[in-house]
Amino acid sequence: MNGYAMYASIDSSEQHELVEKHVQLVKRIAYHLVSRLPPSVQVQDLIQSGMIGLLEASKNYNPSQGASFETYAGIRIRGAMLDEIRRSDWTPRSVHRKVRMVSEAVRAIENEKGRDARDHEVAEVLDLSLEEYHKILQDAAGCRVFSFDDPVVMADEGDRGPGGAETGPLEALQKEDFQAALAKAVASLPERECMVMSLYYDEELNLREIGEVLGVSESRVCQIHGQALVRLRARMVEWFPRKTEE
Repeated sequence: MNGYAMYASIDSSEQHELVEKHVQLVKRIAYHLVSRLPPSVQVQDLIQSGMIGLLEASKNYNPSQGASFETYAGIRIRGAMLDEIRRSDWTPRSVHRKVRMVSEAVRAIENEKGRDARDHEVAEVLDLSLEEYHKILQDAAGCRVFSFDDPVVMADEGDRGPGGAETGPLEALQKEDFQAALAKAVASLPERECMVMSLYYDEELNLREIGEVLGVSESRVCQIHGQALVRLRARMVEWFPRKTEE
């Protein structure tokens, strides 16, 4: 593979062997991610970034910490690919603004009603047709595919530290707290939204397969997915600092 040829300049024969042995892991992760991203994201870009992550993993791996190299490398590879996606900024700012607007409306309705906000209620508050509202939900699903990795991805661009990396125990603790809060919020979702999230993230089914399970169209699954993500953001507002609009 070209990406491997470009980046495999490793001094240690052991590191070289680790990299060579796990090239397919990079490809597997890249193709898994790209299948859930917009067409503008190129798999070769992910593979090249993943190779850099693999090289870093081979240099920094410490077997005494208990994790297998494949587990450790998988985390570094995926992290490098996510950083590449963040840098490429393929989600328009207008989408971020609309998602934030919908999340605020959902939060206001749920605080007032004491129950799950319904589609027609949110659309009415925002003075949108249901068709326009569902289009925003589909965009939300597209730009929030990594919502479960860390709060930074759901927050707007620029909330991450230098280099896009976690820097110490505080960040690790914050991520643990976020994951706990997220699990609680997911459990509180309406039944169908919770099911879609489980099938998509835990069972790793694609939208078409989920549609077959639920007996609905692929586009409807996308809307349900987007609605779940918007609702999660509304219910976890403390994790997403409000940024100044441009």
